[in-house]
This record gives sequence, structure tokens and C-alpha cells, in this order.
Amino acid sequence: MTRTPDPSWIEARLVGARPRVLAALLRWFRDLDLAEEAFQEACLRALKNWPEKGPPRDAAAWLIMVGRNAALDQVRKARRLRQLPSNDPAFDRATETDLAERLDAADCRDDILRLLFVCCHPELSMTQQIALALRIVSGLPVARIAAAFLVSEAAMEQRITRAKARIAKADIPFETPGPAERAERIAAVAAMIYLVFNEGYTDAHPSSERASLCGEAIRLARLVLRMFPAEPELMGLLALMLLQHSRHRARFDAARAVILLEDQDRSCWDRRMIGEALALLGKAMPHHRPGPYQIQAAIAALHAGATCPKDTDWAGIERLYQALERRAPSPVVTLNRAVAILKLQGPQAALEIVESLAAALDGYFYLHGLRGTLLRELGRGGEAREAFGRAIALASTAAEAAHIRRQLDQL
Repeated sequence: MTRTPDPSWIEARLVGARPRVLAALLRWFRDLDLAEEAFQEACLRALKNWPEKGPPRDAAAWLIMVGRNAALDQVRKARRLRQLPSNDPAFDRATETDLAERLDAADCRDDILRLLFVCCHPELSMTQQIALALRIVSGLPVARIAAAFLVSEAAMEQRITRAKARIAKADIPFETPGPAERAERIAAVAAMIYLVFNEGYTDAHPSSERASLCGEAIRLARLVLRMFPAEPELMGLLALMLLQHSRHRARFDAARAVILLEDQDRSCWDRRMIGEALALLGKAMPHHRPGPYQIQAAIAALHAGATCPKDTDWAGIERLYQALERRAPSPVVTLNRAVAILKLQGPQAALEIVESLAAALDGYFYLHGLRGTLLRELGRGGEAREAFGRAIALASTAAEAAHIRRQLDQL
């Protein structure tokens, strides 16, 4: 034990230890609710004991040991029979110091990966995956998650409860995954993290409750990358989110209206984030395993490297979108390539691509917004007005709707 910690130090240690502790407790008890309750009990005891007795040598080891004992007491009191795994030497009669040393030497990657994979299980809907990850892994209060999704706290609590119930029935295996299954889990976790980021990015005004979701996604990506530091796609994912989030102060004006990329004040872009992202891409490239996240990050890097809009390497961006179409074909990717075609070949060539996507993306806000812009540039005002009207009907945020209304005003 060392100095007496202050409350902010304790809170930081509890937040930082949460994924590691919950992952270990989940492996031991194989019950998400029980693991979460045990962690909460351990946190309460930490808040009581650490100010009096000083901080432990290893906060996670202390919380795991205390949480495990609390959960075992709860199981015994409830007189429920639970099939627990065979004795784990990291827990068996360990002192705090002994447990810390054993945990430091242990490979806990798969425990934490399993915890994240539980949150993004394919049986859960997209919103359930995001809500569960934010609640279980990040530890965000239900009220805060509800505010980000613009639903009541009771509705979000019910959504999370239903997700946990589905997880309990899913019978997720707890043995150590093989290389192929581990790779599949990493890919699923990366997709879930990017979903969290995009939920925040749709309305990332600094004063918005959703803006914090971008930061949480970046924190989760850092967590997974620390466990798998040689995975180039994880480097690409973190780089992509850092590059996109680097523009958050420039994306909205004082009235919370959207500012398009070409109109943003680039001096407001966060150069520290951009520098970190470029370094990550530099580490990923020698692996010679380019994937969708790396390619998207490379596109964002070309935007970040342009000192002004006219310096943007649109030819390079268009080539990267072609590469992305080959590796991860999607109508949305082709729609994004149409923007590069607009800059290189003009609105008519871009419109031909957009029109070919109309059936596949009829319910997609950005298709109709871009189509309206192209039709306006071609002087087809009536059709542009119709496309913009469709876009407004599909807008998911007030900022998106307001942006389209400004486009209509220009007609």
C-alpha cells in the first residue's frame, strides 16, 4: 500500500480496470449479470477501503479477488447450484500480491475479447450491441446512453435487459478460441466499435450527448489494439476514427448547422489526432494486409493532408475507393466514389453513378442529398427539389435536415 488516493484517482482506476475485471468474472461465473453485480460490489468496497488503507498494488487484481468473493457469497446465499469452471490458479487461495503477479503474467486477451464479443453477438440488433457495449464495457450510466439515443431511461433499461437475456440463451463458448475464431471475433468487435463511433459521428457537435460516443469508441479501439498490437486492421480502425474525429470542432457552426468538409476551417482540425492516425497507418502498411478500415483511413488521410480544398488529391481518393469496392463492395462505397468522380469529371458523370444506385439506396439519406446537389449543378431545379425533399424525409438528425433545407433555399 502507498499514499492515500483522492476520489478522482480511485474513479480513474475503477474505470480503467472495468473491462479486465468484468472479463475475468464473466469467465469464472459465465453470467453477465452476476459478473456486473460482483464488479459493482468490488467498486463499492474500493471506495470505502482505498481512502482508509491506501491503494492496492494492482487495482484490477484487487477488484477481481474481491468481486469473485462477493459473487461466491451471493451464489451461496441464494442456494443456487452453478457449474463453475475447474480451479483457476490465478484465483485459488491467492493473496492480492500473488494474484497481481499471476494476472500480470497471464494472457487475458481472450477474456476481454470474449466480453466484447458477447456485447456484439450477431443475435443482437445494432442498437442492442451498442447499448450493451456502452453499459457493460464502458460503464456508462443508463441515463446517459438513453440520452444519446433520444429514448427514455426506462426504455433503454428494458433494451439492455432484453439484450442480456438473449445473450444468456446464446450459449457462447468459454474455451480459448482457435486462430480462426479469434480472427472472427476481432472482426465482429471492430465492426461494433465502428457502429458506436458512427452513432456519435452523426451528431458530433461538442455540446451533443452523442459526441461522447466517438470518444468511447476510440477508447474501446485502443483497448483492443493493446491486446492485439500486430493487427493492421485494428490500427486502421483507430486511425480512421481519429482522422474523422479530428474534425469535430469544425463540423458544425454556432447554430449547430452542418459545415461541409470543403467549407471547414482547417485550422480547427486536431493535428495531434491526425499525427497519431498517420503514425498508425505507417505501422499498418508494412504488414501488406490492407483491409477496409485501412483503406478508409488512407482516404481520410488524403483529406487531412490537403491544406485547402483545391489541394485535395481526388485522383488518389478515387483509386482508393476503387480498391475499397474490390475488397468490400457496397452501394455506399460506390456512392462515396461518386463524390470523387464529381470532382474529377463533373456532375453528369457522378450522376450516372448515383442513378445506378437509386434502387439499392432508396432509403438512404445521403444518396438523395448528393443526387439533389448534382441535379442542381446541372440546372435541373425541379428534380433537385424533389430529391432534396426526399432527403429531408430521411434525415436522422435535425442538423442533417437543416443542411438540406439550406440547399433548397439555394434553388
